[in-house]
Amino acid sequence: MRAEQYGPWALIAGGSEGIGASLARRFAAAGINLVLLARKPEPLQVLAEEIRASHRVDVRVASLDLTAPDVLETVRSLTDDIDIGMLVYNAGTDSLAKDFLDRSLRDAQRPILLNVIGQTLLCHHFGGRMRERRRGGIILIGSLLAYSGGGKRTTYAAAKAYSHTFAKGLWHELRPYNVDVLGLVASATRTPSYERLGLPVDQNGIHASEPDLVADEGLAYLGKGPIWVVSEAAALAQHIYNLPPAEAVALVGASSADMIANKA
Repeated sequence: MRAEQYGPWALIAGGSEGIGASLARRFAAAGINLVLLARKPEPLQVLAEEIRASHRVDVRVASLDLTAPDVLETVRSLTDDIDIGMLVYNAGTDSLAKDFLDRSLRDAQRPILLNVIGQTLLCHHFGGRMRERRRGGIILIGSLLAYSGGGKRTTYAAAKAYSHTFAKGLWHELRPYNVDVLGLVASATRTPSYERLGLPVDQNGIHASEPDLVADEGLAYLGKGPIWVVSEAAALAQHIYNLPPAEAVALVGASSADMIANKA
């Protein structure tokens, strides 16, 4: 991790637990200051206190909703006085397994606001600043659902497909400006939220990865290409990609429904 490339500050949206927290610890160990955003204030404060005690870095935290219409203005009020050299967009998952038409409209829209609109706003703002100074990095946490779509999680899968394609285009556009972009594709990951739902470690051939593994692989590949699929999910990703579309969406939809229905 090169602080001169990705510092002096990293902003992690979804930075209180799981993959976001793992990345935060690694940035702090490299001497990069942190801005951590998440909805729940308690985990944010716990992580910030841990990092301040372990590393000589500054940590700013803010409890906010990334789907709020004024999210960019709120984030700018926290960051306009500092230089963000790394942006991580680690938006939350969809823990429901419910048909699109059986959800409320707000529930159906939330993955779009979170994974499409919020991500676009922050990447446009901070990506522009990185392009001007000709250095920086952006990591967008993706999902295997981007490869197939998924019944029961229709808008979430579609939003992650946007993120997947967006990461590739942004990687191409920012390469000439020495800004590294990576779409980091994970499958099931043993985050605190995953464990709170009581989801199984292994289900239908899907093994839940540790957040530290996802973070380490993403940082190792950053700057080498637009997409990295976490090694424990790579074979499944290739299998889904090679299936006819109807089979792929049926397989992923059934797996998602089973994981929610058969909580350990």
